[in-house]
Amino acid sequence: MKFIQSSKTLLASISFFLLACQPKPEDPNMPDVMSQTAPLLSYPETRKGDVVDTYFGEQVADPYRWLEDDRSPETEAWVKAQNITTQSYLEQVPYKDKIAAVVKKLLNYERISAPFTEGEYTYFYKNDGLQNQSVVYRQKGDSEPEVFLDPNTFSEDGTVSLADLSFSKDGSLAAYLTSTGGSDWRELYVIDTSTMEQVDTKLVDLKFTGVSWYKNEGFYYSSYDKPKGSELSEKTDQHKVYYHKIGTAQKDDLAIYGHTDDQKHRYVGAEVSDDNQYLFITAANSTSGNRAYLKDLTNADAKWMTVKESIDTDVYLLTNKGDELYFVTNYQAPNSKIIKVSASAPDVVNWQDVIPETEHVLSPSTAGGYIFAEYMVDAISKVIQYTLEGKQVREVNLPDIGSAGSFGGKQKATTTYFTFSNYTTPTTIYSYDIATGTTKLFNKPASAFDGSQYVSKQVFYSSKDGTKVPMIITQHKDAKLDGTSPTILYGYGGFDISLTPQFSSTVAAWLELGGSYAVANLRGGGEYGKAWHKAGTQLQKQNVFDDFIAAAEYLIDNKYTSSKHLALRGGSNGGLLVGAVANQRPDIAAVALPAVGVMDMLRYHTFTAGAGWAYDYGTADQSKEMFEYLQAYSPVHNVKSGVEYPAILVTTADHDDRVVPAHSFKYAAMLQAHETGSNPTLIRIETDAGHGAGTPISKTIEQYADIYGFTLYNLGVKSL
Repeated sequence: MKFIQSSKTLLASISFFLLACQPKPEDPNMPDVMSQTAPLLSYPETRKGDVVDTYFGEQVADPYRWLEDDRSPETEAWVKAQNITTQSYLEQVPYKDKIAAVVKKLLNYERISAPFTEGEYTYFYKNDGLQNQSVVYRQKGDSEPEVFLDPNTFSEDGTVSLADLSFSKDGSLAAYLTSTGGSDWRELYVIDTSTMEQVDTKLVDLKFTGVSWYKNEGFYYSSYDKPKGSELSEKTDQHKVYYHKIGTAQKDDLAIYGHTDDQKHRYVGAEVSDDNQYLFITAANSTSGNRAYLKDLTNADAKWMTVKESIDTDVYLLTNKGDELYFVTNYQAPNSKIIKVSASAPDVVNWQDVIPETEHVLSPSTAGGYIFAEYMVDAISKVIQYTLEGKQVREVNLPDIGSAGSFGGKQKATTTYFTFSNYTTPTTIYSYDIATGTTKLFNKPASAFDGSQYVSKQVFYSSKDGTKVPMIITQHKDAKLDGTSPTILYGYGGFDISLTPQFSSTVAAWLELGGSYAVANLRGGGEYGKAWHKAGTQLQKQNVFDDFIAAAEYLIDNKYTSSKHLALRGGSNGGLLVGAVANQRPDIAAVALPAVGVMDMLRYHTFTAGAGWAYDYGTADQSKEMFEYLQAYSPVHNVKSGVEYPAILVTTADHDDRVVPAHSFKYAAMLQAHETGSNPTLIRIETDAGHGAGTPISKTIEQYADIYGFTLYNLGVKSL
């Protein structure tokens, strides 16, 4: 899911990517495909309760409601029993250790981030290869880099991760946020960057927040009141902005916005302009659309000024030049545009276009006093440099077809850096001279993956209603189209999130293991702007499932794979996608891999921040029509007896407070209760982990050994 952090709409990070190598049974180095029938499993007994809810006069049973209590001993015992059953099954996979070795090999290379400047230092993140968490380094001039923050020292097992890092205006202070076990709840520490000593008391119970500094005096942040029940599942729906002055106690932090009934919103963020003159507030009730307000920080008596009162579109601050403010918005521009307005009268009626909307979706950033406009052209990056007046300077020369990002820097910067990758190219960093447009290679990773052996191809297929949908298929360059390649089809289709081609070592491992990998850009995503997003929301959500089914049919019809060699995969909203499609078309694939999915569509909005997803889903409470629509595809409510479902491995984590694990628990229990045939329906529950961000490398290796082992085994692969 995505959420509002500071003033920008941020997306939870998603990794996906592709696989190939055509199986040749006569070649001992290639997968040997077999026809196998797994032994029938004995699943742990799951108690059925008698809870019944009534929606618009219709009674709906919820026999596994008790699994929603993440703190009960009974739920804990159920989790342990399910994990024992799953691991017992996975022990029969003869090549799981080999998979782990391949994943480990392809993760074991030095990875660094694009560098960024704060104060006198240049900072960057680096992972030597198998470190559980990446380390923050810094460098002054040509001196040797030194460790600034090492999250691997935060905990012995690597489950406490660095969630965010923000510097004061002159770089003399830094605030960093930590997450324990993958939870969205954060702790915040402030350190002096010269002495590395903590200079302030620890702040606790922060959630869905960035840190925006005001000079070196303090910063703004957001959080909710601490839940009275379980912080991992209790609903949180009134976000509040605070100002923390360095040297004061958290209890004395100033209430800035969101603390009154008339200011109540589910997501609220704050951002201070680079010159410390303006405070910008965004306020939203869902993951799409926000109100926006502005205050002059140089005037102690200044009142809030409205930037945009309507909540049906988005706006966020890009930069400012004195009292001239630049915003990015999709107001009357579904693909987004850049506008400017005077801070003295920032309302919508006074907005002036700087970079008008085009046919392609815009995602801009700034560096060196220029705008870098990244456009998506059929999910592929195109970047154009503009002046603040909207005059085109040049198109940035990218090294290949793929995804470029991370353009950004201070207003006086002369160089910016950007990353580039695609499904076969590990993330590579380039420097870019802002004045001349000269691009130079800055860092090319030494991955063990040989991308030259694989090819990616973009195709466009027709969905059920005739809509053309793009998909990128990656496989070995010598792969034959004979329908036998083990293939993972990945999808998401929601929340305006775009699946652009990016490198993933775990997907590279799937490719080396002999598979193909396909990513479909389904409706509900952001690849073609707001219209594409809306076409996969609420009463149009079935379009997303139809797009995914059509993608599978394209792969089968064109002999990339066959149903018995196809696996469906998706996480979060994509987990919902896989669960719904496995219910609707259980014949389309041999394996389904729903991860951290939203599986109970009648109750999702009652947990943590779930109500914020109503823009995409609607809720069972809003109307009889919406209730019936949700009930018709909700994975938990559409498992039936007498149906041969694919082999299903549900994955979730006990600290996932974004999509609570109860969704997956109830879905797995329902599958096991209605088991028909010999295909396994298992659940793997990671401990001390959350929705995905901050997962230690050691856990990643274990997870993919299990997931790929389960997949290949149930696609009939006998040996590797």
